[in-house]
Formats: sequence, structure tokens, C-alpha cells
Amino acid sequence: MTQPLDGIIAIHNAFRRDMESIDKVALEAARAQAGPALTIERFHFFNEVLVWHATGEEKVIYPALEMVAPLVAEAYVMDHHGLDAAYEALKEAVSAQDILQTARSAAAFKFHLDLHLKKEDAHLYRLFRERIPMPDQGRLVGEMANHVPQERFPEAILWMFPLLGHDDRENMTRIWQMALPAPVFAGVKPLIHKAIGDEWAELTRRIPVLLDM
Repeated sequence: MTQPLDGIIAIHNAFRRDMESIDKVALEAARAQAGPALTIERFHFFNEVLVWHATGEEKVIYPALEMVAPLVAEAYVMDHHGLDAAYEALKEAVSAQDILQTARSAAAFKFHLDLHLKKEDAHLYRLFRERIPMPDQGRLVGEMANHVPQERFPEAILWMFPLLGHDDRENMTRIWQMALPAPVFAGVKPLIHKAIGDEWAELTRRIPVLLDM
């Protein structure tokens, strides 16, 4: 059964996959001694989404966790600051058209992000799942999602869904279907369809009611 935290896990997986592609392009460019492909420019929007996500965690998730697991979140806030610094280093390297430093910075960013997300999944969100009642989990995850600017929500959907596997897409869609007012979800559905193209058939196989809405 889909739970609120499944949405956070899905977003974490999208971050992993996008950062992997950015790092791969940066490394290939360094090996070829050529300017990186436009794919690496994704890191600007990637980081915007990462900041929205981190802000929601710091404003909503971490304070709630502090009530049931004091001092746990402090180290994760430090991680967020480290990710901010990693982004700035990558942005500087790309702006300077320094191919080698771009590859080094992308690799450092990926390493830091992968470790941070792995710790959150295995430790921080395990505590959140175990110590916070399910109704409160749903409310808090919803409040966290509100830190995505509403006018940028379509961009976030078009960025995220191609990066998700079938299970994550199903979980995220079910969560939005339950959490969003029907007219709002009706506007989200075509964006999901646009983002995943022909793979929409698999999503509707898993959630047949999408075809009736």
C-alpha cells in the first residue's frame, strides 16, 4: 500500500538518476577534452529542485522529527550546506569552461548527494516512519511539497517523471491522486502523460482509474 514517504523516496531516486547523468556527461567531456554537452546544464534546474526539497525538509520534516528524535536532524542540515557548496563549485567550473574541474566538481557533488540521500533513507526517514503517526506523516509530507513554487510545479513534473521507475511513478501518482483536489489532479494528469510519453500505458495499467478521469 502506498504511503506518504514513498513520495520522498521517489524524489530521492530522481535526484540520484539525474545527478548520475550529469556526472557521466562531465566525465565524458573531460576524457574527450571537449566542452560538455548541453545535458550538463540540467544541473541548474536540478539544483533548484534540490533546494526546494531541502527547504521543505528543514522547515517541515526536521522540526517534526526533532520532537521525537532530538538532535538527529542537525547533521542533515550540515549536509544541505555541503550540497550548496558543491553546487557553487560546479557552477563556477562550468562558467569558467574548465573541463577537468567540471568533472571533478560533478563527481564530488554526486558523491556527497548519494551519501546524504542514502543516510536519509536508511536513518532519518526510518525514524520519521517509526515515530510519527501515519496521519501526521501525510500532513507533513503535504506541507513539505508546498515549498515547490506553484508556478514551477509543471516544470518539476516534467523533470521528475522521466527519471522515475514504474513503481516510483505509480506511488507518486497515487499520492497526488489522494492528496490533491480533483480539479488540480486533473491538471496534473496530462503533465505526467506528457513527461513519460508511451510509458503512460504502463501507468494506466497499474492505475486503471486514470483512464476514467
